[in-house]
Amino acid sequence: MDDQRVAEGIKVQAEHCRRNGAPVTARIVEAQLALMAGDTLCGKRIAHWPGLPLEDALPLRLAGGFHHLLLTHTDSRLLPVYSGDVSNQAEVDAIVVAVTSDHDQRLLPWLDGPPQTNEAGRSASFMAGLLWLSDKVGSRFELNEIGASAGINTMMERYHYDLGGVETGPETSPMRIKPEWRGPPPPKAEVEIMHISGCDQSPVDLSDPDAALRVKSYVWPENAGRLERKDAAILLAAQKRPDIVKADALDWVLERLSTPQDAGVVRVFNHSIVWQYIPAERRAAITDAIETHGRNASAERPLVWMMLETNRETFKHELHIRYWPGPPRWHLLAEAQAHGTWVEWLAGQT
Repeated sequence: MDDQRVAEGIKVQAEHCRRNGAPVTARIVEAQLALMAGDTLCGKRIAHWPGLPLEDALPLRLAGGFHHLLLTHTDSRLLPVYSGDVSNQAEVDAIVVAVTSDHDQRLLPWLDGPPQTNEAGRSASFMAGLLWLSDKVGSRFELNEIGASAGINTMMERYHYDLGGVETGPETSPMRIKPEWRGPPPPKAEVEIMHISGCDQSPVDLSDPDAALRVKSYVWPENAGRLERKDAAILLAAQKRPDIVKADALDWVLERLSTPQDAGVVRVFNHSIVWQYIPAERRAAITDAIETHGRNASAERPLVWMMLETNRETFKHELHIRYWPGPPRWHLLAEAQAHGTWVEWLAGQT
């Protein structure tokens, strides 16, 4: 039955949160099981969800809404839940159900779209991938991010990175990306980002305080480092807005592929935790378009596809890269924590 499918998805998401150091968010997610049994509009919509709850990130949509209530000081009943003072699941359930009953209409729109977490920590994997690519295809890159949300990772040329002791990026940057590094460091190499742009179906303008707060609401509140990075990204976006356009992913990829590519510049298509949200037929069309252009790539104008996505069987987040001209296969370079807390460099497995 549909409600059993949704309930199982909620349980899996809660366990995923616990494994990623977010026990409070896990309790908020799990409380949605109690909502399903009630008569709120939110609970009914969750119970009759038509899609795939995990691929749609259903439980995290409403979790963002509850965090927004906390950040806007709307309902003090949530404070002991988020502080961890109330950790018994039955008590959390009661609070979440009561809060939802009182803010049902305000919370309901949070179910309309997937979370836009746009986590800067994930760019550590992208930068490591560029360092690995540098001596294979060249050190000058044009990045094109699919599903860029607020464009936080399209500002990565302004971030400072420490990746297992390999440092790159401006020393004075307020954005400091230093994940726990596991395994050997990535290659120490030259990386010059010539241009970055991105697309999203619903791009977020970080210069709008309300929009910025919405993005921040999707951050799991246990992750203080993520909240600090979000504030740094908002600061940098105020200084220079990221280059993001509102567009369908397939349409934008086709447009970017048709744009003349400068000689000596590597064209990269990259994305993180977005592939699952693109309909299957459009994923197939994007794949066909990139691979077709890849077969025509040259050493003077290389093409790269770089993705940090969830392995739907293991739920590990994996960095895969394929490049043209080059070996006809994907390279699994790293596994990473969902939000970039740690990166394990695998360098060479396929």
